[in-house]
Amino acid sequence: MRVTMIGTGYVGLVSGACFADFGHDVVCVDKDESKIDLLENGKIPIYEPGLEALVAENVKAGRLSFSRDLEASAPNSDAVFIAVGTPSRRGDGFADLSYVYKAAEELAGVIEGFTVVVTKSTVPVGTGAEVDAIIRKARPDADISVVSNPEFLREGAAIDDFKRPDRVVVGVEDDRAVKVMRELYRPLYLNETPIVFTNRATSELIKYAANAFLATKITFINEMADLCEAVGANVQEVARGIGLDGRIGGKFLHAGPGYGGSCFPKDTLALVRTAQTNGAPTKIVEAVVEINDARKKKMAERVIAACGGSVQGKKIGVLGLTFKPNTDDMRDAPSLDILPALTEAGAEINAYDPAGMQEAKEMLNGISFCDGPYAAIEGADAMVIITEWDEFRALDLGRVKEIMKTPILVDLRNIYQPEEMAEQGVQYYSIGR
Repeated sequence: MRVTMIGTGYVGLVSGACFADFGHDVVCVDKDESKIDLLENGKIPIYEPGLEALVAENVKAGRLSFSRDLEASAPNSDAVFIAVGTPSRRGDGFADLSYVYKAAEELAGVIEGFTVVVTKSTVPVGTGAEVDAIIRKARPDADISVVSNPEFLREGAAIDDFKRPDRVVVGVEDDRAVKVMRELYRPLYLNETPIVFTNRATSELIKYAANAFLATKITFINEMADLCEAVGANVQEVARGIGLDGRIGGKFLHAGPGYGGSCFPKDTLALVRTAQTNGAPTKIVEAVVEINDARKKKMAERVIAACGGSVQGKKIGVLGLTFKPNTDDMRDAPSLDILPALTEAGAEINAYDPAGMQEAKEMLNGISFCDGPYAAIEGADAMVIITEWDEFRALDLGRVKEIMKTPILVDLRNIYQPEEMAEQGVQYYSIGR
């Protein structure tokens, strides 16, 4: 099938490349000329394992191309996906849908024949209906069907999530659109992937509900971690003990400094605002948002306490800046709360991240960036692990003790064992243990 993908950000580029790998002809369109220039020269503007090779393979095969001009591809497409950003709106926390609506307006002027218009962006309930109204107002003669098809891609594992998903959710109001969407995802039928067809409003809410539930699990286990510290329990064993219950499951039960990233913070907040607007407040999700924001801010206090109550004039080596490993995404990362607080308290910060330092340099002031983990902790009074990159899991502890001024490790991801650290003579502080 012929597909146009509006937007070459994380969702658009990954989805476009994967659809092309399914055998469809895909054109990814973006107004950002710098992005298109990079892509046309074989360079990927985002960090995602395996994506560069996937894009190159499908470009070489002639199934994937890039354009600045929507009119060059949309009129000939069976489906046009809107995969633009929906950040939190300044001031009120609602999702900013201006990019989505602008894409719909532009699309109205170029589509021809029956076209399935798919909102791939994460959008509040009712957005699909508004996209439909925008296009029909501009083009009363337009033969369209607007579909909701939310993404469930984890940064760092997006290609596998697209090709081997737990499920595909499709919100439709037109039987013709069902046929198109079935054909687009036909390769997944061979793997017996569940494809959930529902109406548009339900599909849009499924995305927000899923992210809010996962954010709630993270927040719950973080609160249990605090309780474990108070009563002398071990949060990892608590998580295993409850996670083995099939009704609960073990995923997203890892205590840490709080969730961040491009989805959970903005999606939980958008769901709260949508619920409030519609007179059905989600008190649990409201609490999750409040607790998570406060938790990230409190993590600096743990570091200060581990350093004897003050970091004034002390050197802190920080490992990991991104909100999770295997991505360069710094959006709402806990480091953005922790490091400024430590700097304000008088600490000198040396930091290292395998992929996120370029992004971090634009968002963090007053810290030094190093070219490796040992460079970051050399001469340090304490080391803090904020992101659980694999390369931090097997540090040479003998070398660590040798090059640090004081062997203090604040492990906000629980990647080491307290007993091992005690044997090595490292003053070790973790979460909920």
